[in-house]
Amino acid sequence: MSEEIKTFKVTIDNITIDVAPGTTILNAARQIGGDVTPPAMCYYSKLEGSGGKCRTCLVEVAAGSTADPRPMPKLVASCRTTVMDGMVVKNITSDKVLDARNGVVEFLLINHPLDCPICDQAGECHLQDLSYEHGTEGTRYEFKRRTFEKEDIGPLIQLHMTRCILCYRCTYVADQITDKRVHGILDRGDHAEISTYISKAIDNDFSGNMIDVCPVGALTDKTFRFKNRVWFTKPVDAHRDCENPKCCGKATLWLRGDEVYRVTTRTDPWGEVQSFDGKPGWICNTCRFEKKKTSDWVVEGLTTISRHSVIGANKYAKLEMPKDTIKEVLDGRDPKLLMDIHSVSGVNNPEIYLSELDRPAHIEDFAKPTEHKLDKPGQPSLLNEEKK
Repeated sequence: MSEEIKTFKVTIDNITIDVAPGTTILNAARQIGGDVTPPAMCYYSKLEGSGGKCRTCLVEVAAGSTADPRPMPKLVASCRTTVMDGMVVKNITSDKVLDARNGVVEFLLINHPLDCPICDQAGECHLQDLSYEHGTEGTRYEFKRRTFEKEDIGPLIQLHMTRCILCYRCTYVADQITDKRVHGILDRGDHAEISTYISKAIDNDFSGNMIDVCPVGALTDKTFRFKNRVWFTKPVDAHRDCENPKCCGKATLWLRGDEVYRVTTRTDPWGEVQSFDGKPGWICNTCRFEKKKTSDWVVEGLTTISRHSVIGANKYAKLEMPKDTIKEVLDGRDPKLLMDIHSVSGVNNPEIYLSELDRPAHIEDFAKPTEHKLDKPGQPSLLNEEKK
């Protein structure tokens, strides 16, 4: 008889779910989905060691566990805190969490330039979405912003350090999926910056994945810079047989007409790379930068984009019409039939429906003045009286 798998019950925003031991609060909330899930700017489930840097995923633990129901004295980072059996967590139902998240966003925007109109990340920027939800209209910061010179860290990637929020994601990518890492965090405190050691270029086969994991516009694709806006392009899923054994060969093509403007990894609803066969679907630089023709790929179909995303506007696989509750209440009957508009107004010819005409309406399509229905029976027509 197989042993029963032990699970923990955790309640997040009054929703209870069973999760495996060792699951973090953030991943437990992602199983619920929706607004219950805290935002994350530095955590990336496919990268070991990520999380605990940005503090945007702070939550309130109202009860530690069934054995010890005392609340935790301070807000905790949900990406680094594992659940306990009977734990009660508050996210959007806690005023303290929302107030702290507003403060974290204000700190992230202190040095971040508000150049969304010229930033290639606009439309798919996680910080942009976060600032709309938790940001303020003005700023209280009166000092000079931290600025850096733009730097090319390779022939295909440009680093705009002024936009960086030091989430460390790109360094984890270079450290875990490439043969060698030649860049990292230099200096400390307000002078900390991401750069290459001794200005050495990054030239490994998977360096382009750093662009995909960047939550802001700090790392951009030089082959796509200033060429188009993401909401003007159409994302489609495609695959090819890549020669690199470490490349999954499955990507998203961003088309404008038949032209491929850029190639990226496929992402899940949380903005992270999708997994295939239990492994993250990273793609090599050959697929990303060199295969820019639709003939190089086997197009599978339209990429599933959230309806709330600006990228998904008018790009749905099928038209989703809202539910017509009036017809449902009337057993499918058209409300106009109950009103009997044609016989009441007397304007239209009852045998002709203007909405069904495949041409402009003519005078013959309307009722004659002598047949006007608004005149009372036994009285002369008002229109005829005016003619006299």
